[in-house]
Amino acid sequence: MPSPPSSASLTDWSTHTGVTLLHTIATAVVRLAEITDLEAFALPYPAEAQRALDRTVLACLLRGAEPPGSLPELLIWCRTRPIEDWPLELPRDAFGPDDFLIDLDSDRPTQLCHEWWVRARDSAAEQYDRAVIRAAMRLCRESEDPESYTAFRRLLVERPVLTGNDMFEVVTDLAFGPVLEIIGQIYDHVPDSFCQDGVYVTCARCLTLLVPLTDGGWWCERDRCRRQGQPPPGRRLRADEVGSLSQLKRPLRQFVTGPGRAEADLERELRSLRLSVEMWPGFDAYDLRITFPDGWVWAVDVKDWAHPGLLGRAATTVRPEPPYDEACWVVPQYRVDARQDYLEVYARNRAHVANGLPLLTDRRLVSAARARLRGDTGSAARLVQPGDDPSGNGASDA
Repeated sequence: MPSPPSSASLTDWSTHTGVTLLHTIATAVVRLAEITDLEAFALPYPAEAQRALDRTVLACLLRGAEPPGSLPELLIWCRTRPIEDWPLELPRDAFGPDDFLIDLDSDRPTQLCHEWWVRARDSAAEQYDRAVIRAAMRLCRESEDPESYTAFRRLLVERPVLTGNDMFEVVTDLAFGPVLEIIGQIYDHVPDSFCQDGVYVTCARCLTLLVPLTDGGWWCERDRCRRQGQPPPGRRLRADEVGSLSQLKRPLRQFVTGPGRAEADLERELRSLRLSVEMWPGFDAYDLRITFPDGWVWAVDVKDWAHPGLLGRAATTVRPEPPYDEACWVVPQYRVDARQDYLEVYARNRAHVANGLPLLTDRRLVSAARARLRGDTGSAARLVQPGDDPSGNGASDA
């Protein structure tokens, strides 16, 4: 592994008061979205939302700016005002030019908002998605059944929405024996807000449920899907035919299903190069274990985060078992296309414990695999760190 960056290269966010406030606002937005429509509020406001409003007003007054006059006005800020235009004291890497906390079309918290909410939680407390994965891992280990764990991970990636018949099929499948109790806890009943004219519709690209819009269209919660244009309708599920309809809880859809789609895409592309690819080896030590014909091994973890600074601050080394020769994190190319400084912001904020962990785009990873298969021994065929090659094009030599 490369040497860790010096402390001078890391951005210290703890000295910026706006960081804590942004955590508070994101938490309030997510919590409010869980209990009611973000467009409809009446006094008294929930305590968490009132706290976010009070602290925002104080921050504005201290900076001589006009504060929001009410919670609905604060939510309008979240929907129509990019974070860079808020009168908050924030480090340069805390936001991008198009960062909003609420999506304008759907009135739902953005993926970015969920990431700020996740990072706001007590670091000693397990994040929900990781707690679920760890519980499944423990149960499958106790049963000495790695195949069940792999089946469970594929379930979260490939079947985020289950009809009553789907659920029956899953709970009667012996492959899920060790994790049946968990499966019963991680799917929620789908609320009526996802139904339009008696029909629920999934996205053909990311498989999650689409949200109906007032103009008759549909909105997909995945950033990647929206950047590709209008979401293509997938399964049409009539409410009067499917019976009970369930979907994975939002943290799992965002932090497991979303990256899992990118993992599956990478798996297919690398296998097409005739490489050996093992998914979630060693009970999910990392996402993909890629073995070349000469025995050289890459370990890859796929991350699909909207915020590169938060991703950098969450970075840690890839677990050493099963063993590998090189390791990196990978982000989908569309993230870097949408924000050109993505890799640089990640590198500036990368945690010391990550020990210089490289971040590559999925396109760059496949390009490096092709180069290595051709016999290239330069950096174009290696998992170089962004500081060596921040453009991700692998053009320099070792």
